[in-house]
Amino acid sequence: MALRGCLRAGLGLGLLRAAGPRGPPTRGRCAGDRPPAFGFLFDVDGVLVRGSQVVPAARQAFQRLADSSGRLRVPVVFLTNAGNCLRSARAQELSHALGLQVSPEQVILSHSPLRLFSQFHHKCMLVAGQGPVEENAQDLGFKHVVTIEALRKAYPLLDMVDQSRRPKELPPPTTGFPTIEGVILFGEPVRWETSLQLITDVLLSNGNPDSELQDIPYPHLPVLACNMDLLWMAEAKMPSRIGHGTFLLCLENIYKKVTGRELKYEALIGKPSTVTYRYAAYLIQEQAEKQGWKAPIRRLYAVGDNPMSDVYGANLYNNYLKSARQNQVQAGVKRSPQTAGPQTEDHLRLRKDCINSVESCESILVCTGVYRHNADVPSKTKECTMESVFHGHRDFCFDPSLVEASHIVQDVNDAVQIAFKKESWS
Repeated sequence: MALRGCLRAGLGLGLLRAAGPRGPPTRGRCAGDRPPAFGFLFDVDGVLVRGSQVVPAARQAFQRLADSSGRLRVPVVFLTNAGNCLRSARAQELSHALGLQVSPEQVILSHSPLRLFSQFHHKCMLVAGQGPVEENAQDLGFKHVVTIEALRKAYPLLDMVDQSRRPKELPPPTTGFPTIEGVILFGEPVRWETSLQLITDVLLSNGNPDSELQDIPYPHLPVLACNMDLLWMAEAKMPSRIGHGTFLLCLENIYKKVTGRELKYEALIGKPSTVTYRYAAYLIQEQAEKQGWKAPIRRLYAVGDNPMSDVYGANLYNNYLKSARQNQVQAGVKRSPQTAGPQTEDHLRLRKDCINSVESCESILVCTGVYRHNADVPSKTKECTMESVFHGHRDFCFDPSLVEASHIVQDVNDAVQIAFKKESWS
């Protein structure tokens, strides 16, 4: 499908209106004087908040982004790799943190682009993660989902690591349980050993984990994974907490150790996947149109704290935009890429980003989260060091230049100021 390759893999918007105290009225041009030609993609954890604590610079930044009447002067999307909640819940958290009313449609979670994968929406999918995984799956368009817990209850003999949960008596045979046709990995689960065991069972049995294993099927069932972050930043003083990327690493190695073959993904979405940034660019343009800003959005500024996801993803998307424009020039006509993958209306509209206005995506790295000024960055000259510190997913071709931010600033308020200066926007 079009989203695979080296990166085998990720709709109208509401307004942000000020609900808390504002700073002095903004001066200079605003939306009423000059339509914006740029927009912001804000990471959340480590940029706007640290766990439940608000980064002080975040409210200052959004005072700059709103005019004196509390109306956003530029389009904004919150682009987070979080996925263990509903968009509405994340929007409420952001509203409270920023003193602004954030619409759920302005939030892109790691799994949001899955709504475009309609070819799986009617299949029976095993969903793993924590939080409202069933509700998230249904919201994304999936009609028939099975949770890890439902699978464990149906086949209690599969989950044998925790001795306290082993059945005391041989359970009766399970009947009528559906054949699983694919796996969705929303995020890191709570009981890793149970999820690792049952997902492996499903892949080895072609979706029938109660059957006796004959030949191991390969290719295995489709696997769609969201959020590849190895690490993320919370309130802890230790630098980073392990994330879903660590769980994926475990699953990949277990599968390879057992079968001798590589675990393959139908899609990897969430930052740094280009499909997620294309989806974000589409929503930015939609927001601008709904606000009545007629000028096309030419430039995006992606603000994040993680070089391996936020910076890597923004730079990768920027390279994609450059390549797409070069192809257009070489062809001498507007790009019309071959259609592949899900043929839903949303997906076809999203693919129009290949011929829309966005020309660049600049990465801005802040120092309030995962990144620190004295942190080691992979070296182009030390191959062994480069390999040892690369925190990205194995399916992403590593290029040290992709983790080099266009700008490094102290916090999100400084990031907004840099973008405003580049855009002559005060």
